[in-house]
Amino acid sequence: MSSPANNTLKAATPGELTAAYYDLDDHAHPDGYSTGLGFWVYLMSDCLLFAMLFGTFGVLGGNYAGGEGPKTLFNLKLVAVNTSMLLFSSITYGFAMIAMQGRKKNATLGWLFVTLLFGLAFLSIEMFEFHELISEGNGPQRSAFLSSFFALVGTHGLHVTFGSIWLVTLMVQVGRFGLNAANQRRLECLSLFWHFLDVVWIGVFTFVYLLGVLR
Repeated sequence: MSSPANNTLKAATPGELTAAYYDLDDHAHPDGYSTGLGFWVYLMSDCLLFAMLFGTFGVLGGNYAGGEGPKTLFNLKLVAVNTSMLLFSSITYGFAMIAMQGRKKNATLGWLFVTLLFGLAFLSIEMFEFHELISEGNGPQRSAFLSSFFALVGTHGLHVTFGSIWLVTLMVQVGRFGLNAANQRRLECLSLFWHFLDVVWIGVFTFVYLLGVLR
């Protein structure tokens, strides 16, 4: 024997049934409301990537295949200078964000340009280091240690390269359209990315270079 509720459901149209069980009202979707969450998800995936590269270096970093080790291969003073370039770039990007919050377009562009110069200086020194190692026969194919070294440091360098391209793109957009909401959101995302690379490099400097030389 059917209940009154069942009879009501049978008599309802498909549209009425849908409205009864699903929320058909439109929800507010502010422009860019999910950008921050999505970018944090991306950064977490990048953390996993670098964690695997650090783990690989930890396993293979002592296999020199009869070749030279970190003590003779690495110029710690040069690497320290390179590290300072990236640290300074994070400081200047912070000044750019302060200028952005004050709606100072020219100051924001100026600090972004200084950040770019520090980033390019970092990449130049890293490329010089790679060139010196490879020209002396210490390329990534020489040993497992060098393979894992080039993979880790090279991947970080690629991230800085793409971050620099992104920085130039944002400078052009801010120059054309000003500090509108979309550009501020993009600058904030790049800020997270840039500082993330800084933190990763501190790990590289400590784990790869400093501890390697002190072994």
